[in-house]
Amino acid sequence: MINRIASILVTIGAINWGAIGLLEFDIIGSIFGGTYFWTSKIIYVIIGIAGLYCAYLIFSDYNNRI
Repeated sequence: MINRIASILVTIGAINWGAIGLLEFDIIGSIFGGTYFWTSKIIYVIIGIAGLYCAYLIFSDYNNRI
């Protein structure tokens, strides 16, 4: 379950970065009150933690046990 949640959060982060790169539009920032607003920062941190967790899964022995 946590793998699925982390994957969804990383996907949201990737879509947001794609929108920033292509359209210069921050989706998360616009939804949660601006890039530097505290709610946006919390969302960015949660997505960052999910990204680190997914990186751990990629390089861990977890995938070899399945």
